Amino acid sequence: MSELKNDRFLRALLKEPVDVTPVWMMRQAGRYLPEYKATRAKAGSFMNLCMNPELACEVTIQPLERYPLDAAILFSDILTIPDAMGLQLRFAEGEGPIFDKPVRTAADVDALPVPDPEDSLKYVMDAVRTIRRELDGRVPLIGFSGSPWTLATYMVEGGTSKDFAKVKGMMFDRPDLMHKLLDTTAQSVISYLNAQVAAGAQALMIFDTWGGSLTPRDYKEFSLRYMQQIVAGLTREADGRKVPVILFTKGGGQWLEDMAATGCDGLGLDWTTDIGEARKRVGDKVALQGNMDPSVLYASPERIQKEVAAIMESYGKGSGHVFNLGHGIHQHVNPEHAGAFIEAVHKLSAPYHR
Repeated sequence: MSELKNDRFLRALLKEPVDVTPVWMMRQAGRYLPEYKATRAKAGSFMNLCMNPELACEVTIQPLERYPLDAAILFSDILTIPDAMGLQLRFAEGEGPIFDKPVRTAADVDALPVPDPEDSLKYVMDAVRTIRRELDGRVPLIGFSGSPWTLATYMVEGGTSKDFAKVKGMMFDRPDLMHKLLDTTAQSVISYLNAQVAAGAQALMIFDTWGGSLTPRDYKEFSLRYMQQIVAGLTREADGRKVPVILFTKGGGQWLEDMAATGCDGLGLDWTTDIGEARKRVGDKVALQGNMDPSVLYASPERIQKEVAAIMESYGKGSGHVFNLGHGIHQHVNPEHAGAFIEAVHKLSAPYHR
């Protein structure tokens, strides 16, 4: 593997000195870019795009050709694991993901395998290997997975949900069954992420998109507990470097101290938490990633710059901050506004690192 030319993202996650605050965007390879839409059309469907290592590599690298980003993130989907478990994932136009074989009964849970990542998920590992080769050390590559709770919401509901009636019904009525489902899923995530590291991923992120739908008690029991299990089981060093792990619970600002205690290296913040307050609460325990409201990118470049400046000022001096949005970039954002955002982060952050 070639030498890393820009490692400020990894250094910031380990709270080591950096020259400027590193920046990347959740969903940076995606629908707001015309070049992504062209590649997606060529692939024919979203899943075809995910399952073609060359095209997945192409869309992973597209935003780096446009912007001076400090990290690349594997182009894939969080639902690859349940699909590999046999739940038959498909994407319906205008409806989002659908599983034709949802998990609703004890027999369904008992039948779930822990997929072999170099077998049923080999297309993801091939994509990681291809991207690492093509990046040629330009920036680090982030691998990722959904959290067990977030994956379980889709597996039990059979798709997206507004009220989580089926998954919460199982959690409250059959906690034993839910724990078995979450444990199998956590084992699958550990195996999947470790295979990504073996294939070349240099940092890992766990997306707990729906953890914020739980009460504090249930969050700790049904979400955080399994993320902690994953963190404990991950490969934390490769190529002679540490492999940092970021946990991100959307709507999870009230649980930062508990999240920081898992042994992860960084916490993702959404825009409902003030980053300066978050830094006071977690101290030097972990780095923080975030957390501009993605909707700011609909505003003028001048307004975007002001928002970046405000978040920088709130975080304050020193390393340990990876600038990002508080969630994924929206599909109708002007790509030039994303460019103004990235430029503002690098330009305005330099004085904070002297």
